Amino acid sequence: GLKPMDSNGLADPYVKLHLLPGASKSNKLRTKTLRNTRNPVWNETLVYHGITDEDMQRKTLRQGQQEPRDPLGWGCGISVCDEDKFGHNEFIGETRVALKKLKANQKKNFNICLERVIPVDRGGDVEERGKILVSLMYSTQQGGLIVGIVRCVHLAAMDANGYSDPFVKLWLKPDMGKKAKHKTQIKKKTLNPEFNEEFFYDIKHSDLAKKSLDISVWDYDIGKSNDYIGGCQLGITAKGERLKHWYECLKNKDKKIERWHTLQNENHVASD
Repeated sequence: GLKPMDSNGLADPYVKLHLLPGASKSNKLRTKTLRNTRNPVWNETLVYHGITDEDMQRKTLRQGQQEPRDPLGWGCGISVCDEDKFGHNEFIGETRVALKKLKANQKKNFNICLERVIPVDRGGDVEERGKILVSLMYSTQQGGLIVGIVRCVHLAAMDANGYSDPFVKLWLKPDMGKKAKHKTQIKKKTLNPEFNEEFFYDIKHSDLAKKSLDISVWDYDIGKSNDYIGGCQLGITAKGERLKHWYECLKNKDKKIERWHTLQNENHVASD
């Protein structure tokens, strides 16, 4: 039984699921709310579509709470909450299940105690905030780097309506001054924006190896500073796919190379 949350000694519980790491609305599912009970039986099946083998190896299903430092609650897992008619839903408890503990086509029941708050392991696991499709090409004809910002998918929602108004900023660094920065147009109310914009950097091929391309995605807000959604940095000092993409671009002049990159939520200063 759950501990009572309401003045009548009962609760109006519901369960929220959140697949970690991941921050878009598509990672969250919830059951219906049951009224005035401390022994809820839901008998509901919630389905996550598009789960890959890789997801099964590294993702965790969290039943979780809304954390105070995270006012929109992007950072929840299997949580049981009490629905309050005034809209202040109270957190009852949470638990987590690593997907790699599950076998294919086999149903598994878990009988787990809910914990008050399970600390978020920030460890080496940087929170994913969506993905971005980027193209790179060094043009010998134009004598510079052409960067294409194609689209983003599964962005983190930053606004109260459950969406964002995303735009992308580019910064070729170090020391390129004003010419180093470009930004795309803003796409309204979407977590899957299509940009299809290209930007040009006038730079010698031999200088590119010393540069890094900082790509950041922002949520545009009128009258206040824009929210940082996530980013990635391509260049010789990068790792994995981000290094490989840069290296392929340097090696294959006049060939457009497109790659998906995971956006990560690293600490970032407010956007100008």
